[in-house]
Amino acid sequence: MPVMPGRGKDMRMTGTRPADSGVQSVHRALDVLEALAAAGGTASLTDLAVACGLPVPTMHRLAATLAGRGYLRQAPDRRYSLGSRLVPLGTDAHALLGTRALPVLRGLAELTGESANLAVLTQGRAEYVAQAPGRHTMRTFTEVGNRVALHCTGVGKALLATLPPAHAARLIGTGPLEARTAATITEPAALHAEIARIRDRGHALDEGEMEVGVRCVAVGMPGSAPMAVSVSGPAARITDEAIAPIVTALTTAAARLAQDGPG
Repeated sequence: MPVMPGRGKDMRMTGTRPADSGVQSVHRALDVLEALAAAGGTASLTDLAVACGLPVPTMHRLAATLAGRGYLRQAPDRRYSLGSRLVPLGTDAHALLGTRALPVLRGLAELTGESANLAVLTQGRAEYVAQAPGRHTMRTFTEVGNRVALHCTGVGKALLATLPPAHAARLIGTGPLEARTAATITEPAALHAEIARIRDRGHALDEGEMEVGVRCVAVGMPGSAPMAVSVSGPAARITDEAIAPIVTALTTAAARLAQDGPG
């Protein structure tokens, strides 16, 4: 399942679903939340109206209602952002997502022998929501709930590759990126080039960019809530020859997770 660019904020959200599917007002409210997420978490009322294909007065009523319930927050400059009411919902959803994904991750770990992980995009970082440990005594371990940088991890780069280029650019920024190891990509232009390569080939690699001696292969799953599944372990075991079968296993696991709807 290759990573693919997600939906940009200039796309009319109503064009992504059948016009007669479900309750229109619910669709519109969800469109607002998804448009804000696609815009990086903050947007003006006009931008939201354009993104959702709605008149500004209609968008104003929707935004005011969502803000009144705590799902949106309006800043002094009148721009809207995602509200705090979403935090506990996201926490519970992540816990359920991890529980449902575990059987798939365990199968992936058994097949590859290495630790398998599932991560989601949270506040500009990759958050691990589930892990199945590998069978080797020497293996990688990531604590569930841990959030890591996008630019130096396999799951992070896979997540960036699922996003619209403009959204990925906002998350990457324009300044030098933190160097975790000598292999870390620290220049935004170089990272953009790497993300383009990931989109083309369908998988991301962490070549010891987060921790020396650790290699990670990851595949992203695009959607309104991007996810990435990965296999990580010592570089001595995840050799160049091992990458192709790992990518095949990851692609199968990603397809199953998407089909089963773990979230």
